Amino acid sequence: MQEKDEMDKDIEFDVLTEIGNIGAGNATTALSKLINTRIDMHVPKVELLGFSELAEIVGGAETLVAGILLSLEGDIDGMMLFVLESSAAHLLVDQLMGCQTTGNTEGFSDMEQSALMEIGNIIAGAYLSSISTLTNMLVTSSVPYLAVDMAGAILSVPAIEFGKLGDKALLIESQFKDLDVDISGYFILIPTLESYRRILTSLGL
Repeated sequence: MQEKDEMDKDIEFDVLTEIGNIGAGNATTALSKLINTRIDMHVPKVELLGFSELAEIVGGAETLVAGILLSLEGDIDGMMLFVLESSAAHLLVDQLMGCQTTGNTEGFSDMEQSALMEIGNIIAGAYLSSISTLTNMLVTSSVPYLAVDMAGAILSVPAIEFGKLGDKALLIESQFKDLDVDISGYFILIPTLESYRRILTSLGL
């Protein structure tokens, strides 16, 4: 019985990894078109983590990050975040806008915020599309909301919102390659417990 449980977990994890890889492929294509530059995106890490573990993965609770948050509706309820360390977010925006940062490592101008939200929208849309394709489920998202704050503060939002409905999040590390510098971002999917069951059921698991 224990072997079967372990096997089921391995299959579930393979499916989650596949979602991560397909999402990264979709996002790479969309971002490359946006800036008319070749980008490679790799998925070195896919993990199913508790809320309390997320902040450490992105550098610690006091790390300054830019987080793009979206709420999910349709067949899957929950929340989605795309999180970048503030310095990485500045570098990625610079790459997209074809300019160099002014040296301000904390705040973002209105134009930079718009660029970040566009990046977040594209990446979130790519992952949602991969989930919809694999599960044949309808998933829609809200307008993105950008927050620049310490990782602990941003990641406390889903914990408060969904803490009673589940405590697991799918974390997919995304590495952007072929830019002037390599940049890592973190895509975090937090479905309600019921939605997570629906995803696995739709895949026959």
